Parts: sequence; structure tokens; C-alpha cells
Amino acid sequence: MEEIGRKKGPRATAVVSVWDALGLVLAQEVRTDREYPPFDRSTRDGYALRSKEAVPGAQLKCIGEIKAGDTVKEALAAGTCLQIMTGAAVPAGADAVVMIEHTTREGDLVRFERAVEPGQNIVPRGSEATAAQSILTPGMRLGYAELALAAQVGAVRLECAQRPRVAILSTGDEVVLIDESPGEFQIRNSNSVSLAAQVRIAGGQPVVLGNAADRIEDLGEKIERGLKEDALVLSGGVSMGKYDLVESVLKAMGAEFFFDAVAIQPGKPAVFGMCQGKPVFGLPGNPVSTMVTFELFVAPAIDLLSGAEARALPLVEARLAEALREKPGLTHFLPARVEWREQAPEVKALRWQGSGDIAALSRANCFLVVPADREKIDIGESVSVLLRKDLV
Repeated sequence: MEEIGRKKGPRATAVVSVWDALGLVLAQEVRTDREYPPFDRSTRDGYALRSKEAVPGAQLKCIGEIKAGDTVKEALAAGTCLQIMTGAAVPAGADAVVMIEHTTREGDLVRFERAVEPGQNIVPRGSEATAAQSILTPGMRLGYAELALAAQVGAVRLECAQRPRVAILSTGDEVVLIDESPGEFQIRNSNSVSLAAQVRIAGGQPVVLGNAADRIEDLGEKIERGLKEDALVLSGGVSMGKYDLVESVLKAMGAEFFFDAVAIQPGKPAVFGMCQGKPVFGLPGNPVSTMVTFELFVAPAIDLLSGAEARALPLVEARLAEALREKPGLTHFLPARVEWREQAPEVKALRWQGSGDIAALSRANCFLVVPADREKIDIGESVSVLLRKDLV
């Protein structure tokens, strides 16, 4: 991925509403418009007072109340307290808030059952952020917390990197459109649908080019079209068969390959190279292989093309619910289901018929990762699990 890393950064930006920026990569700096919080803020419903006066058994006169949004100008007099609501401004003179659960009240008199420390249940002014502080920086991906922070400081329009445009091209004479009736030995083009979905989840904009026949001229023409976008992802045509033409066509177009096989199953015959300055990924045609190799290789590339750092794979550790035995030598990614039982994840591999079995994967919410040097894993052992980002 070094070639993509050197090209990291947004090719173009656009100013978008904060309402429409979810998942985009920020291309500007956002600073606070004032201190946050802009006042000493109560974190509890209770009574604002001087902490030294809140000794157990003490009684203070309540002289009023403050709710969130009230203007507070007068300082609190000694020997008194104010009822205060969560989020309200703490008056000058008060240095603590006693939770209402630790008091009893009769009329205007409030009795305090326990002591309180100075500053207790108060967020001091400016403790979250100072005025003009940089809080969001270029290269950050905007999730719901980041968007809320932008909205809080009034940054309602944000300059963001445009989503990388990722061309998707399937290959093979056996492939027909998804709305066509396949012949007896044909299949519908499900890979384009899954890849388009994975591109969107990864933060890119899919450009679906359809299917190329197993002919050099047709494949070359469609690859040329795909190279007009920021990246090209092909499915099929990368194995060792007579009609697996992707590598040879790309080489004729000047492609430089960095790998043409990976030690995993499913997905061994995956290809990555640069052609005419654009990253090109040749993924195996079997659907599960396509999905696995996309997550491992294409998703991080989309991060880099967006101007962000590549996100780590969503791996978690889980307890194996049923013993496994796999042929060593390759890292296996098995369709599996992870469940959280008593707050501890437990995973079980699903029965499947190999890398063409989409039905099995639709019942899975993860891939169970079996290292290349493990032949047998016993029940109860800790294993790595690659989560399906669309479901978990």
C-alpha cells in the first residue's frame, strides 16, 4: 500500500452541511467559538452551596432554583443554597453541588446528610475546551461524535474530501445481469452488488461498470474506463485458467504488480498493482473470496485515498465454542457467528460449502481467523474474529 500512501490526501474537496457529512474525511481545521463549557456546569440535580457548609446534619435555607438555560448573575450568599438542575450554571460563591438524594427538605430548609468536596458535581468553565482551540483536524473521519462537536461550536458547513470513486468490474462469460434470467450454467452478477455495498461502507463512491466478457478487447476497453476513476476493483479472471485474462491485459497496459497471490483461504489468487497511476485490485471471482479480500486490501486503500489513515481491521478475541481442524499453510477466514454471552464473546464456525456459498455468509456476522500454523484449535481457546462491519 506504499504507492497509495504516497498519494494519500483528498484529490478534491467540497463544502457540505454537517447533516450530510457522516463518514466523510475532514479537509479543514475546526476551532471552538468560545470556552466549553462556557460556565461552571452542574452535573447533577441537587443543591449548589459552599462545600465547607455541607457538613452532615447542617441545614441551609434554599432561596430559589436554577434550571438549565437560566441566567445567573447574583452570587450565592453564605448560609444559603440554591436548588439546581443538571446542566444549569453554578452561581458564583458556590463551589459544589450536593445530589438531591443526599438531602431532605422541609419547606425552605434543606438538611444535608453527607459532606461534599470542593468542585464535586461541577464541570468547571473551559475544562472541556478553551476558546479558539483546535478540536477537529484535517484527515479525521467524521462520525456522530465528531459531527456533534462541530455542531456544538457552530461549524454547520464543513470542507470535506470527496469520496473516492471506485470502479467495479466483474468478469466472465458465465455472468449475466442481476435482472436477467441466467442460463443453465450461468450466474447473476452478485459480486457487483456486494462490492458496491462494501465500497459505500468503506467510505467510497461505487461506479459499477457491469461485466467484461472473457475477451481481451472487451476486458481492455472496460479496464480503460475504470482507470478514469480513483481506483479499480475487478472480480474474477485472476486465477491460472486459460480465460483468466486480467493480469495479462493489465500488464499490456503498463501495470506494475506488487503481489499476485496471498497466503489466505478463501482469496488466495488476489492481485494488487498500479496502472496509469491508479490502484487496481484483482479479486477472486468466488463471492466469499471477493468479500474477504475486499476487507483485507481494498477497504484500507479507500481510507488512504480519502485522505485518512487506514483503519485497523475490526478484530476481536472470542472463545471458541466448537473445536476446529483446518489444513495448515494458509490463514483461513471461516464464516462464523459471534455471540456475546454474559458479556464475553463466543464464536462458532458455520457449515459452508466453500467460497461460492453466499447463503452461509448471510448467516454469519464475522469471519473466524485460523492462523496458517494452526491445524487444530480446541474448544475454549481464544481466537481472532474479523467482524462484518455491516452487521456488528
